[in-house]
Amino acid sequence: MFSYIKKENLISGLLVAFLTFFIALFVSLGSEALVRAVNSVLLAIVLLLGIIFLGIFFDIIGTAATAAKLPPFNAKAAKKIYGAKQAVKITINADKVANFCNDVIGDVAGTLSGAIGAGIVISLVNSFNLLDIVLLGAVMTSLIAALTVGGKAIGKKIAINKANNIILRVGIILAWIEKITGKELFENRR
Repeated sequence: MFSYIKKENLISGLLVAFLTFFIALFVSLGSEALVRAVNSVLLAIVLLLGIIFLGIFFDIIGTAATAAKLPPFNAKAAKKIYGAKQAVKITINADKVANFCNDVIGDVAGTLSGAIGAGIVISLVNSFNLLDIVLLGAVMTSLIAALTVGGKAIGKKIAINKANNIILRVGIILAWIEKITGKELFENRR
């Protein structure tokens, strides 16, 4: 039945699932601890908006990676333009970049935004006894969904229209990270 699934793809999928679990756990515990430590609805709302924005930002990168064209980056890399070599690697590995940015980061951001939204609702209901938890929960869920989906819709349009510019900028950031760490983020194989 699943003969079309290659062993490498199965291993890659399991590795991504494993990595996603630990990223979600780490970020969730960190954001939960931050919200509880400050115990401020305003801070929780700022954190919620930051996580939604982070999901949108990474969705733009993932979409741009799939829409970017390789030849301009090859030309820039041949001219030794800073970040172009990394942009080539991003474009060649567009499927992996899109999976990580759109799926891993996007799903973690979606899950966290829902959890933080629920925490905000509970805090508001505990502070103001008159609020209906079901109605407030529905409104919070709707607001999170609207901001996320609307932001990603705008972001996808930008990502498709400005794909090469976005990926070159990401390539510059990756080149800077590689320079500081001394580690290449992508293997040199095609």
